[in-house]
Amino acid sequence: MKAKPGFNLRNVCGEQIIVAEGKENIDFSNIISMNESSAYLWKEVQQLESFTHEDLAKLLLEQYEVDEDTAYTDAKQLAEQWRQAGIVE
Repeated sequence: MKAKPGFNLRNVCGEQIIVAEGKENIDFSNIISMNESSAYLWKEVQQLESFTHEDLAKLLLEQYEVDEDTAYTDAKQLAEQWRQAGIVE
């Protein structure tokens, strides 16, 4: 997977929101709110050429005190949510 260009994280009234920017994303009408950990992961994957849910889990394990099974389960679910929202390809 990779983060689609033009989907940027912004702080809007204290909420971490994915904002679609650029002509290619003009029809994107979803609002995607991120919690602290998903916002952290989004910032990290935007710097990567590509990533897997295993990469997300490793990032979670490095940043948070979470067990490996929970990290992998959460990372897989988050990657699928991002895919369904159309912000990764």
